[in-house]
Amino acid sequence: MLKWLGFGGLATAAGLGATKAKAGNPYYNGPVSDHFDGTTFFNPGGEEPRGFSDLLRWQFGESRASWPSSFPSPFAGNVPDASVSGDALRVTMIGHATMLIQVAGTNILTDPVFSDRASPFGFVGPSRVNPPGIAFEDLPQIDLVLLSHNHYDHLDVTSLHRLRSAHNPLVVTPLGNDKIVHHDVPTMRVAAHDWGEAVRFRDITVHLEPAHHWSARGLRDRRMALWASFAVETPGGKFYHVGDTGFHQGINYRDAAAKHGGFRLAILPVGAYDPRWFMAAQHQDPAEAVEGMQLVNADFAVGHHWGTFQLTNETIEEPRDLLRASLAERGVAGERFRAMQPGEVWNIPAGIA
Repeated sequence: MLKWLGFGGLATAAGLGATKAKAGNPYYNGPVSDHFDGTTFFNPGGEEPRGFSDLLRWQFGESRASWPSSFPSPFAGNVPDASVSGDALRVTMIGHATMLIQVAGTNILTDPVFSDRASPFGFVGPSRVNPPGIAFEDLPQIDLVLLSHNHYDHLDVTSLHRLRSAHNPLVVTPLGNDKIVHHDVPTMRVAAHDWGEAVRFRDITVHLEPAHHWSARGLRDRRMALWASFAVETPGGKFYHVGDTGFHQGINYRDAAAKHGGFRLAILPVGAYDPRWFMAAQHQDPAEAVEGMQLVNADFAVGHHWGTFQLTNETIEEPRDLLRASLAERGVAGERFRAMQPGEVWNIPAGIA
């Protein structure tokens, strides 16, 4: 149960984090908006995570699939090129929600976690069942980091400290997460923005857009830093990256398509969804990911957030299997949506033939 006390990035908001910090928000002080009440952020028209009694019901009333202690990837040990040029768009899976995206001479990392555990501690919490698909020392020069939210399986200050020392990238993240990063990595370059705002980096524009999720690092900071998805305009086309989200009736997917006109690539979570009664509001399942790909008008999609850290009940390979079945059921060609494994590389086609 310890992994659900926040170490895996889920349970702090499931009741234990329900007590607000009495002194206000330690991360962000700004005007009230349609998703910020002056102290905490929220999903407009959405659902909050379930409470502590439901957490106990899940932990003590349900069985969890047994994962292997090691789940090696056939693609492990990839050493990437320094960069790509022209209209190339290349994605290399590193593990969980960490990917290297290479486009137009710029190298982007998403939610970088190179540590052995998704936890504030090195001795407890969800542990990796495979090493990063690219060793940290084999990374090309990292220019930009997209940091979606503050859960430990997405925001790892140890990895950010290493990146600051070796690469000094710019981190783009939603409101409040800059304070968390700067507490441990004070010299990191961080641009923190609200939903609907954008950051220009070289010839790339990063738009921060809504996702249906939440945040917490401890027991008293629930929803005090914002979460987001990213719509990224590049010379190699547009891509849409989601770290974590509930399906939320497809609202955020439809809105992103309406605003940005579709995408060459969508990078979507497909794991950590079982049991549905507990997870559905915050973590979509593979069938919802396929529907999301269609709603956001993406030519191709990468499935992540599976096969590295066990956070929920499903078996280690179930997300990939259900993704394939869902694609077939909806008549989507399997080669358009891949559940990638660590070290796997995909040169995204220019468009649907």
